Amino acid sequence: MIRKLQRKFVLAAMLSLLLVLGLLIGLINVLNYRTLVREADDTLSMLAEFGGAASGAFMFDGRETPDGRDENGRGPHREFSGERPYQSRYFSVTLSESGDVLASDLRNVVTVDEQAALEMAKTAAKKGRAKGFSGDYRYLGVSEDTGTRWIFLNREPELSTFRTFLWTSVGISAAGFLMVFLLLMLLSARIVRPIVQSYEKQKQFITDAGHELKTPITIIRADTDVLEDELPDSEWIADIRTQADRLSSLTNDLIFLSRMEEEGAKPQMLDFPLSDVVSDTAQPFQSVVLTQNKTFNTDIQPMISLCGDEKSIRKLVSILLDNAMKYTPEGGSIALSLKKTGRQILLSVTNTAPNLEKGNHDRLFDRFYRADASRSTETGGFGLGLAIAKAVVESHKGNIHAVSDGHSLTVEAAFAE
Repeated sequence: MIRKLQRKFVLAAMLSLLLVLGLLIGLINVLNYRTLVREADDTLSMLAEFGGAASGAFMFDGRETPDGRDENGRGPHREFSGERPYQSRYFSVTLSESGDVLASDLRNVVTVDEQAALEMAKTAAKKGRAKGFSGDYRYLGVSEDTGTRWIFLNREPELSTFRTFLWTSVGISAAGFLMVFLLLMLLSARIVRPIVQSYEKQKQFITDAGHELKTPITIIRADTDVLEDELPDSEWIADIRTQADRLSSLTNDLIFLSRMEEEGAKPQMLDFPLSDVVSDTAQPFQSVVLTQNKTFNTDIQPMISLCGDEKSIRKLVSILLDNAMKYTPEGGSIALSLKKTGRQILLSVTNTAPNLEKGNHDRLFDRFYRADASRSTETGGFGLGLAIAKAVVESHKGNIHAVSDGHSLTVEAAFAE
């Protein structure tokens, strides 16, 4: 139980940390990338306004008229330094509507020859988008009278810086994630210790109280037997016996449940014929169900074996059938199924339950929980049966769930072969 609680705590903490780190890294790098693209588009827009050349575009000293344009009527633009032409590498290619090359300007780039520039321009034109990336070049398509001018701006230094920052942030986050994971693994036992201690005290109290109750219950039963000999037809004595039996059943269930959930408590696992065990356990319920005007159908696949504790599995089947029998209305039906699918063994009990909402009902496995609390007296149970069933299944490394289709309830237990 302690290890399971530790794993859940560590998993929840690490998933939360992963989500936060992912959001932060993603947000920072997306903003960084958008800034890179915006600056490139600003430069391309300036180049486009000056016909794809930097002469005058970057030498503009930034003086603006009140309407935001420069003294020559161009703009508005950001102020650019006179050194900008030497910091930017760009070229342009003009294509006709049919894709023929009308002009090219490669004066401000040395790493791209004319053939490569033409290929890049034609590829950009085929994409049908006015803006985009071609390798490390950001491009912009500008319509002119003779065709479309494709301007390419080299952003290799900026993209290299962006990639370096991206991988550095991912690496640092991964290292921090690993460090937090190691710290949580070391400290998780101490963190969950108060919860574990409280739970252990609760289980110990139930076990101790159960053992202490056995003695007075035995005395009450013995005294009832003596009184019954003297007053054989007394309804008060009959009530005392009935309530003593119920109290004894509750005590035994609590002790059994507490033992099943003890840390390290494992039933003796041996191979046994599961099909025969389920069939034998279900047999006594046939006659009981018939007397209640209900139908009982079984579909048990033969020759299925299971490595587990036979006594606990018999109790599991009895609990599921007893629960179905109690909550099936008169005229309803109960179905027991045992089958093997692949490497999984499925044991399920379905009963008519018209008052249950459609959906998952795994809360039925909680201690003392009842879907219909008003029926507790009528059914005579305590709400521990399905909690014991869950403990039995989990002790066999299986899982159990309950689901309703709005008309019936199905409790299914799955075991690995």
